[in-house]
Amino acid sequence: LVKVEGRLARDSFPNVRVIHSRAETALNHLFVPESLTEIHINFPDPWFKTDHARRRLMQRDTLDAMVSRLQPNGSLYLATDIIAYAEMSAELLAATPGLTNQLASPWVNSLPGRVTTKYEARARAEGRSCYYFAYRRNDVPAPAVPVIKDLDMPHMVFTTPLSLDDMRDRFEAFHHNDGDVHIGYSAVFRGEYTLLFEIHVNEPTISQHTALLLTQRQVENEYTLQLASFGHARPTEGVHAAVYALGSWLLSLHPDAQVVKQKLRPDVSAGAT
Repeated sequence: LVKVEGRLARDSFPNVRVIHSRAETALNHLFVPESLTEIHINFPDPWFKTDHARRRLMQRDTLDAMVSRLQPNGSLYLATDIIAYAEMSAELLAATPGLTNQLASPWVNSLPGRVTTKYEARARAEGRSCYYFAYRRNDVPAPAVPVIKDLDMPHMVFTTPLSLDDMRDRFEAFHHNDGDVHIGYSAVFRGEYTLLFEIHVNEPTISQHTALLLTQRQVENEYTLQLASFGHARPTEGVHAAVYALGSWLLSLHPDAQVVKQKLRPDVSAGAT
């Protein structure tokens, strides 16, 4: 990305923007419906292993988001050098009412006028076949895929007789599941008046490696738990669940601990697993 941005500045392309995110994140969190004229998917990771299939870009939910974000008559292009991925994608695309195939077959092995990528040139030089798809957005209504908005910044204020050192010493890495959100708490770090908890929050449309900050307040035995400011993590439903789960664990460490106030999504579930 740094190289690309350097070339964009050097060669004066003011209409190009680079987004450092997963495609699923950009489609669901950044782009509004009917905002894209073309989508190009070039040789996505096939994720061969069965238990990794959920990571593939070509999924029903993600394809529905693409249809929603394409303008009328917008184009979707896909290229892959993996026949199994081509077959899987052909089945998905054929079952997508909002897209019309622009080819005489599910895919072709060459697409005139296309810009060849470095990976593509290497694949052809090594004798691998490539499979190209070209679809157009038709007038069938798109699935309703609303833009996922950020929530308010989550926080919890609570009291406990325990010190920062007490809480740090009791910490062991754990995981919390909240529906289809998976959160890992991997480490804790001690500051002068704080504890910093390293976390990984994996949601269907976004994954974030960030931290939660526990700060000792001026009121005796009172603490604030909130999202750390570095890294510019987005306050998603998963991050709210992460604050709640860690706060619940901290409260469980002493029978006299109690919540003073909190700002969390209303439906956040209880308990850590």
